[in-house]
Amino acid sequence: MSIDFLHIIALKSVSGVGDVIAKQLISYCGSAEAVFNETKGNLRKIPQIGDKVIDALKSNEILENAEKSVYECENQGVEIIPYYHKDYPEKLKLINDSPLLVYYKGVKSYQNRKVVGIVGTRNATSYGKEITERIVESLVSHDVLISSGLAYGIDITAHRAALKYNLPTVGVLAGGVDWIYPAIHRKSSDEMQMTGGIMSEQPIGTQPDAHLFPARNRIIAGMSDVLIVVEAAKKGGALITANIAHSYNREVFAVPGNLNSPHSEGCNHLIRNQKANIFTRVEDIEYLMNWDKQGEKVVNMPAFDFSGLSEKERSVLTVLSDFHLGLHLDELSWKTQISVNQVVSLLLNLEFAGLVNSLPGKIYQIKK
Repeated sequence: MSIDFLHIIALKSVSGVGDVIAKQLISYCGSAEAVFNETKGNLRKIPQIGDKVIDALKSNEILENAEKSVYECENQGVEIIPYYHKDYPEKLKLINDSPLLVYYKGVKSYQNRKVVGIVGTRNATSYGKEITERIVESLVSHDVLISSGLAYGIDITAHRAALKYNLPTVGVLAGGVDWIYPAIHRKSSDEMQMTGGIMSEQPIGTQPDAHLFPARNRIIAGMSDVLIVVEAAKKGGALITANIAHSYNREVFAVPGNLNSPHSEGCNHLIRNQKANIFTRVEDIEYLMNWDKQGEKVVNMPAFDFSGLSEKERSVLTVLSDFHLGLHLDELSWKTQISVNQVVSLLLNLEFAGLVNSLPGKIYQIKK
């Protein structure tokens, strides 16, 4: 475990420092370790950083607790993956409020793969469960990874269907990865770790308290290419996840249901308000996502004329060409090994040249 990993864990535990502010601190100081070594005077110059946060950063206790957390993870076979690490889910990096780090157990089969999130009510009907299994079966030819929340109802049905049809699946937990909730799903969780795994942004030992579930939902939404809501009440976690996915510009699908069924109110609401596409069969996804029958996504990237471009501009374009959904400014800086300030200047030139698009949230994308 590197020193910087240790400081990332410590930074994550500082009260009043969320994921966005933590990344801001790292951006200002250069690394997580540098945040803790920075002078109080310089820390006060950083927006939204007050004395309470500064005092916490200067406490030895917070680093000692981080060391204990690292030791516990190593004992339990839990991997700690910071947001700048190569094993951090690529799609999750694209959202502004992505977790500073995730804890993971299992096989990291989520990279370079299409991810379909499937969510729904805990009180699933037999119809909802049947539809969920049929959806997973229909996605086998696309070799997707199924992501869900390991909860009762639609979630666990999606995970078990993925296991049945030999697709990898990842369960995103509200508590620590050592706290399987509900406990009755532990056997399924163990099986999932053979080809997929379980993930959380919470340190091990964290109980899955109610206030942690909405944050968990953003991870399911953020790491998915497509989110499918099978059954959902008018209010609940599935609807929250769908709304978050919509705000992230992910493609959301909802299975329409009986107008008189409370289990379908949420899905019908999403379709009516144009926050979800109607799902009737897998071809709906194939058409909208441009997935061919062999499971490959067809992405027609332009052929670039590099003449007249600097070496660094070429480097930026080369990296962006591997991320058709776009890439966050900080991630682009890390991948090109060019400072953020320089990357901003280079991107501006490339925008003027009509080669790059600027998207909300400091995301940049090759112009198609």
